[in-house]
Amino acid sequence: MTEKKTGLFENGLIWFGAGVSIAEILTGTYFAPLGFARGMAAILLGHLIGAIAFFLSGYQSAKVGKSAMETVKMAYGEQGGKFFALMNVIQLLGWTAIMIYDGSLSAEAAIPAGRWIWCLVIGGLILVWILIGITNLGKVNVAAMTLLFVLTLLLCRIIFFSGSTAISQEGAEAMSFGAAVELAVSMPLSWLPCIGDYTREAESPLAATLVSTVVYSLVSIWMFVIGMGASLYTGSSDIAGIMTAAGLGIAGLLVIVFSTVTTTFLDAESAGISAESLTGRFSEKQMAGAAAILGTILAILFVMDDITNFLYFIGSVFAPMAAVMIVNFFVLHRDSSKKAFDAANFIVWLLGFVLYRILMRIDIPVGNTLPDMLATGVVALVVGRLQLQAQTKTASSSQ
Repeated sequence: MTEKKTGLFENGLIWFGAGVSIAEILTGTYFAPLGFARGMAAILLGHLIGAIAFFLSGYQSAKVGKSAMETVKMAYGEQGGKFFALMNVIQLLGWTAIMIYDGSLSAEAAIPAGRWIWCLVIGGLILVWILIGITNLGKVNVAAMTLLFVLTLLLCRIIFFSGSTAISQEGAEAMSFGAAVELAVSMPLSWLPCIGDYTREAESPLAATLVSTVVYSLVSIWMFVIGMGASLYTGSSDIAGIMTAAGLGIAGLLVIVFSTVTTTFLDAESAGISAESLTGRFSEKQMAGAAAILGTILAILFVMDDITNFLYFIGSVFAPMAAVMIVNFFVLHRDSSKKAFDAANFIVWLLGFVLYRILMRIDIPVGNTLPDMLATGVVALVVGRLQLQAQTKTASSSQ
């Protein structure tokens, strides 16, 4: 029996669902103190940087037909791949818990029922999505995405066309432009170790990766702008409160719940794929279900209002990881997947990790990710060339 492949429409739906997110709307509210023009510039620049890395990471998996973590092994070897799979499971469990937590807070604000109850409702729906499966969602996903599209348009109308004028953000604590760019990069960057889990099943690798990148980037920008606009034009970052005040009680609740489910489902699904590659004892679906359950428990037990350090963790681990992978695959055309461990590439990643942590202390207009990835990529290229030269000399001397 041949494996079912995903078409362009399905890939577009997957990443539309990933982009429509309360977490992205809430992140957009942080850009308001920059003003609309500078805030918009930071959002666009950050998403452009993130989209390039997003596309290249996804296209590698699409070309070789391997999951995201399996393609990591092509640069770092079997054990190196397992290390990054563990890092990915940690970040995805974190995202699963954070998304359920944020969704439950907003749902509770719209219709009070008890935050832990909303955590259970959202977690239960994520399990349903996992059981249906990414290639079988079909009409369920189309219906959910259509509903979300209509309701987010209504939210845009409420925020931007209600006759309100921009509220002064003077006195509000403003981040620097570079920090705002980095915040915008962080969302597409967080999907780098995941996109390949979905593009690997695509019928048309290049087209599917391009559609996934464009759809996610545009929708994510849209969510950021909604959040920034809510803060600028209504003076509030409480999205649930804005929808309730506009008479969108039940409709607003549906936006909150289903946008959380369609995004977090991908986190849990990819956590399952990465965890399965670590253990091999359980199926991807079983591990994804376990990730959804654990994320729900964490969302109930812990307060997750400040995720700044978590976002910097994602950037410092996965930006240099992706830089090494991109150079290794697209430029050097090397495959270390049969090696136990590629020490040279891992050391280059470690240097990139340290560089990112140093750059966090410096205000750079384009954020930390771009300079870190460029520097790490150059080092990876030099080290790779030296390795190839050494291998050529060894082969020549042995003849």
